Order: sequence, then structure tokens, then C-alpha cells
Amino acid sequence: MNIAVAMSGGVDSSVAAALLKEEGHDVIGVTMQLRPPARIKGSDGVSDSAVKAGEVADHLGIPHHTIDLTDIFAEKVISNFCREYGRGRTPNPCVRCNRYIKFGVLMEKAREIGADLIATGHYARSEKDIKTGKYLLKKGADTAKDQSYFLYRLTQEQLGLALFPVGGMFKNKVRQMANELDLPVTDRPESQEICFIPGDNYVEFLEKNLPGSVQPGPIVNEQGEPLGEHRGIYSYTVGQRRGMGIAAAEPLYVTAIKSESNTIIVGPRESIYSQELTAADINWISGVGPDFPVTLKARIRYRHPEAEAMVTPMDDDTVHVRFTEPQMAVTPGQSVVFYDEDTVVGGGTIIKSGS
Repeated sequence: MNIAVAMSGGVDSSVAAALLKEEGHDVIGVTMQLRPPARIKGSDGVSDSAVKAGEVADHLGIPHHTIDLTDIFAEKVISNFCREYGRGRTPNPCVRCNRYIKFGVLMEKAREIGADLIATGHYARSEKDIKTGKYLLKKGADTAKDQSYFLYRLTQEQLGLALFPVGGMFKNKVRQMANELDLPVTDRPESQEICFIPGDNYVEFLEKNLPGSVQPGPIVNEQGEPLGEHRGIYSYTVGQRRGMGIAAAEPLYVTAIKSESNTIIVGPRESIYSQELTAADINWISGVGPDFPVTLKARIRYRHPEAEAMVTPMDDDTVHVRFTEPQMAVTPGQSVVFYDEDTVVGGGTIIKSGS
């Protein structure tokens, strides 16, 4: 079996490659070139991630390819990221990258160079349901590192071609294995940043990539009374408290962003709780929706705790979600992902909070 491993130059994907090689598979390392790289001596103009991944591949004795996906990444991920912030929404670029790039274009490129399957270092698991013949997407065994939230848009075809070798492992065991194998990325820190934004300074990034976006506008309370001026709606997200530069007798939070009027609305903490939301661009992992209405657990952003909710269809591509208990900072642009215990049922993009 020829398996391409999407190698980022990090510990998780490096160990994934090592595990598959130990199992006797023919492993091919592939690294996505997503941004024009800074020049690195001896790197032939590839990114630091590609250099590190190449070192791991050499250590493991497997071939390694760097695949230039700069243009398609800019089109599908970066441009969307900028547009969404310009609309007053808070996007999740990792979800789009997995959907269109890692399990889309990269998967196609990997098959062109002879791979049968593609593997990643995600902390998630997949298995085939014997009864239905459908592929299931499940949480990673290490719940503190579970990344199934970012994979909810995968199709049955994509899941059938995907492997998650470290999905059943805990992070400390993965690092231990990297040490035992003396992999050259053992001490590399775990990245917590958006990969295409230097220093995680997304405001500066947006100012450079959204021409004319620095348009000041009013900050008002829920009664419409002016409280101050913002520097541009791209600098704010629902639930934000700090950095608004306004004085008030009580802490105020961003409760809504109105792109059409270039206005930020703020209110007290209780105003950022919502019991309902509407989500669109829905993907069901099985390919079809469950029997509606259905009670599931829902997560409204990556680190947010799951909460019980009733999910009801509005049309083929939109659902209404009502939580048993109100949730803090339901944010348009973010993903809501539905779970049945440890199985991902599906999810979509939040387009509105409230009824």
C-alpha cells in the first residue's frame, strides 16, 4: 500500500509517517508549500516546514515531495479569510484548508505521484460502520488534543482515502515515540498560530490584505447611543471585551458587528449569550442528514465545551439550532459541529445567532 503522509515538519505528522513505515507500508512524504517562503540557505526556496519535513523523511528513509499550492491556498483560504473579516464575520481557515486543500487538492496530487491513501497527523479517528458501510469520523483518543472539529466537512470519499495514524494516541506518547526514534523535530514547539499570519497578528495582516479596510466607524450601545469610534470592523469579534478604547461603568462586550453600517454594537456580559443560532453550508458526514429534529451535542468553536442542542432543518442547506442552555459568544463565521458521543455527525457555518 502506497501512503502519502502530509508532513508539516511537526512532531505529529512525523510520527504518523514513522508509524506507517513501521507497519510495512510504502510511505511518501508530501509537504504543502502554501506561502511564498523566506529564503533559507540550502532550502531551494521552500518553507521552513518543508525543510524540516525533508529532514524527517531522510531520517526515516522515505521519499519526500514539496508541492506548491500557493495559488489555490490564496484563492480558497486566504482570500476567504480576508473577505469574511471584511463582512464582520470571524472565519475558521483551518476548516477550509482541510476541505479544499489538504483533503482536496493535496489528495489529488498525492494520487498523481502514486499514493493510494493520504495520512495526516490529526488527532482524530475514522472507521467503517459494518452495518451501513459508511465511514465514521470520530474524536481523537486524546480529548485535550482532539481535532475532529476541523474535519467535519470531509466527505465519504475523502474519509475513505484518509488515515489518522496518531488519532488513537495521546500527545505525550507521540512525543515519547519521536524521542525514541530520534526524529529531528523532537523538540520543535507546537504551533498555535494561523499558519499564514506572521506572529499571529491578524489585524496587521488584514490591514495589508484588505485594501481600504481601515474605515473608522461608531461603537454604540444596544440603545444606539454612541460610545466611541472603532478603527475598522475587522479588528473585532463577537464576545470581545478588551481593546475597544471606551470608558463605561460596567464591562462591555461586542454583541454584534454590522458591516452594512460599519458599526460595532456593545453590551453587558449577559447580552453575549444566545440560546439559538442558524447555520448554513451544512455537511453531514454520512452524506445524508439524521432523522430530524434531533438532539445532539454541539460545539460552536474549537475550544468551546459541547452543549446539548436540538437541530432542526430549515432547508437542504440550513439548520436551526436551539441549545438547552444559552451559549456565550455565538459568532457568525465560526463553525458549529455536531456530535453523537464521540462521533462527528456533521456541521456548518454559523450565519446568525438568535432566532
